Amino acid sequence: MKAVRFEQYGDIDELKVEQVAKPEAGAGQVVVAVKAAGLNPGEAAIRAGLMHDAFPAAFPSGQGTDFAGVVDEVGAGVDEWSVGDEVVGWANRSSHAEFVVVDHDELVAKPENVPWEVAGSISVTGPTAYAALRAVQATEGDTIVVSAAAGGVGVMVSQLAVLGGLTVIGTASERNHDFLRQLGVTPVEYGDGVVDRIREAAPQGVDAFVDCFGQGNVGYALELGVAPQRIDTIIDFAAVEQHGVKAEGSAQATSQAVLSELLELISTNKIMVPIDGIFPLDDVKDAYRDLEDGHARGKYVLGMDVVEYPGEHAGERAGSDDRTEEHDAT
Repeated sequence: MKAVRFEQYGDIDELKVEQVAKPEAGAGQVVVAVKAAGLNPGEAAIRAGLMHDAFPAAFPSGQGTDFAGVVDEVGAGVDEWSVGDEVVGWANRSSHAEFVVVDHDELVAKPENVPWEVAGSISVTGPTAYAALRAVQATEGDTIVVSAAAGGVGVMVSQLAVLGGLTVIGTASERNHDFLRQLGVTPVEYGDGVVDRIREAAPQGVDAFVDCFGQGNVGYALELGVAPQRIDTIIDFAAVEQHGVKAEGSAQATSQAVLSELLELISTNKIMVPIDGIFPLDDVKDAYRDLEDGHARGKYVLGMDVVEYPGEHAGERAGSDDRTEEHDAT
């Protein structure tokens, strides 16, 4: 089978698509034929060696967490899955491949009406958003600010917050303001003067802040008077040490229950997932070049056996919308 590999830390050119042995299902495991697998900025950071202390790579290393596909083989002791089941799951640096093996409890059923590209792109951003919103103790009637609100994680935080009855202010570039308004979010231009613009949008004050972008947003939250225990950042870990804010994300919420809940919300059109484009597995370098240029407008996805699917048509698919992510790679 084909799988993405890299043999040392470095830039995008370290990525290779190689022929490797197809995995086999051990006891309690399931092999899935991957239909779609999402890309995430954290994978690029791991490949570059920027997260070696927290997530060291063992070479040769695979990559990829998000995926959706069809059960190909079940191991001994697995009763809840059968060959042919359509599933969504998460893997340990191995989903960017034609087949992936995972434990039986790292899968949930894929709703029939959720497209493969959407299903294969939410098992990182979805639980991350879920955990971040929970971490800031958001309750109905609160006002919350989400930085990079049109980004991969931010758009999920924003929608979940709106569903929870919160007033949501989202920082984003001007081109994404109409999109955020459609989601029930009050958009604010990011950059110099953003604190004043947030104060104008929220004269009653700000109760909580989820930072999906870094670059000083934790400082903005503190300047706005938000208590450190009600600030969560998914990217600025130095600010966590300095200010005592939270850094809860996918590690605190990745589970069958949370993923199933998110898929149900997508299936019933209560939330959506913006998709920028699908790349063939062989074009993984191109996919990461687009991701790492910092201008992603939705999730990028590797599609194993689907026609390349440019983002400008994403709104034609259930659960997705066209070109909606902020100048942001989270």
